[in-house]
Amino acid sequence: MSRLRFAAVGDNCVDRFQPPVGQSLIGGNAINVAVQLALLGHETYYFGAVGRDADGERTRDLLVSKGVRVDYLQVLPGETAYTNIDITENGDRIFAFEEFGVCADYIPSEADFAALIGMDHVHVGWIADGGLVRRRVAGTGASVSQDLSVNNDPIHLGVEGLRIAFGSAGEDRQKAEAMMQGYIANGAKLAVVTRGGEGSAVLAGREHAETGITPVDVIDTTGAGDSFIAGFLHAYVSGGNLQASLASGRQCAARTCGHFGGFPQEPQSL
Repeated sequence: MSRLRFAAVGDNCVDRFQPPVGQSLIGGNAINVAVQLALLGHETYYFGAVGRDADGERTRDLLVSKGVRVDYLQVLPGETAYTNIDITENGDRIFAFEEFGVCADYIPSEADFAALIGMDHVHVGWIADGGLVRRRVAGTGASVSQDLSVNNDPIHLGVEGLRIAFGSAGEDRQKAEAMMQGYIANGAKLAVVTRGGEGSAVLAGREHAETGITPVDVIDTTGAGDSFIAGFLHAYVSGGNLQASLASGRQCAARTCGHFGGFPQEPQSL
């Protein structure tokens, strides 16, 4: 596959896995997608904000070590975002507390927007922007996707102009079908929905495809959905068909379920 220029825009956080794990790792939808795309061989840029604190420095250094470009990373006064995570016996994670820190006020600069429209593809994660990034970047004709399941506030969500709308329906197939139909009806060209243990599905006009999961011994599901997105984008934006793109997504997600956090990294103790 060709090496493409991707941008991931939005959230980052320090995932603080509570005891008995007792470790912290860097994560967040946009960062997880950025790192996974870099690991898949693409030129990847992260657009977001960290605080002027140790966690912000740690986040920046880790991104660089994973091959993600940080030319457009904003360092702002305040605290880097963090999330307290509890892990259940079967490996599922529960977000016990979230502090959005400087991510809550992050908006790309005019120079950032100029860079974004020159990318081969832009993925938007959690961002409290009222839909600004989606509208401005997609409005230029650029290729844009967004994860519509990571932000619960409707004011920041929308699908009009999206090349790909991503969502999560748990294991509810009927809900997944309704979500895909809704995304297409409201302006997305492609609708992709994950269904937990029931796999994933994609809808593009009258074309439909679905796949199951890749069996794996689950250690932690944190970031698996983000990894699925990266795997799907890796294949689809490179010209892959729907079935191959779903397969690429599930393989990337399965690898992530085999370790703690959204991508391989050395954890720090709490």
